[in-house]
Amino acid sequence: MADPPDLIAHLPRLRRYARALTGDAASADDLVQDTLERAWARLHQWQAPTEGDLADPAERLRAWLFTLMHNVHLNQVRQRRLPTDPLDDVQDDPSAPSVSGGQLETLALRDIQAALASLPLPQREVLLLVGLEEFSYAEAAAVLDVPVGTVMSRLSRARAAMRVALSHPVVVRPGAAAGWKVVK
Repeated sequence: MADPPDLIAHLPRLRRYARALTGDAASADDLVQDTLERAWARLHQWQAPTEGDLADPAERLRAWLFTLMHNVHLNQVRQRRLPTDPLDDVQDDPSAPSVSGGQLETLALRDIQAALASLPLPQREVLLLVGLEEFSYAEAAAVLDVPVGTVMSRLSRARAAMRVALSHPVVVRPGAAAGWKVVK
């Protein structure tokens, strides 16, 4: 029997996409766990490339895992589960911007997250797959099970909505005290 594929290697990208989809770490962890549970249970359904196939096995596995995550997320959204409270207030992502010295970056990140959250789910999914996860249009279309043209139009609308939502930039006024930023 062949060795099972390395699901763990895809964990960081799955977690990043899940975090962007759900908006919080606890829900993202639950989504990743549910996705990996489903992947492990259905590993027999995954088809590794054959010898004549030029597809990269890791890329094919990544696309399959993202398709599973997409479907699990849709099922969770349809069920409208009640939100849960985190067990503690400890921030679990050490790479997240800190408050001291990075207030503007934190505000910009908050604005981007709010703009992403305001997008309709189909547009947000396409934007995250193509923009964040660097999927091609064809790969994103396969993951979402929609035509490539639909991916392109959703991406266009999502980018336009993000431009509008983020159209109020933070500017530095000449002569302002060093380190102080003025919002127009």
